[in-house]
Amino acid sequence: MLSDPRFSAEVSIKVPFHDVDAMGVVWHGNYFRYFEVAREALLDQFGYGYRAMKASGFVWPVVDTRVKYRGPLTFEQQILVRASVKEFENRLKIGYQIVDAASGKCTTTGYTIQVAVDAATGEMSYVSPDVLFERMGIRP
Repeated sequence: MLSDPRFSAEVSIKVPFHDVDAMGVVWHGNYFRYFEVAREALLDQFGYGYRAMKASGFVWPVVDTRVKYRGPLTFEQQILVRASVKEFENRLKIGYQIVDAASGKCTTTGYTIQVAVDAATGEMSYVSPDVLFERMGIRP
């Protein structure tokens, strides 16, 4: 089911100057921005991007994240950032992989976990809302 191409996305990014430190290496916190760009592309693929989430009455804050730095990213390096749905029943877990576009070498892996929160009440849902399943085409 999660092998459906709609549940994976890939974006290409050329590392900008403002993302690197004095040594020309991407500052560690910027990796989460790259994850975010890929996550937005992924969610849009199955019609549940951030505007659709808000319109459905739910917000989905990130409650947990992890990143493993396997190799540095540098100024003007062309990278591919891949995002894929790993879990969706009770939370939305998205896995990430950053690879060097030229060599295909994996430089970074990670994940984020988001939970559904009712926008009107602020209450966290312990099961993903039906709208997520509908958008994913899993349940009518």
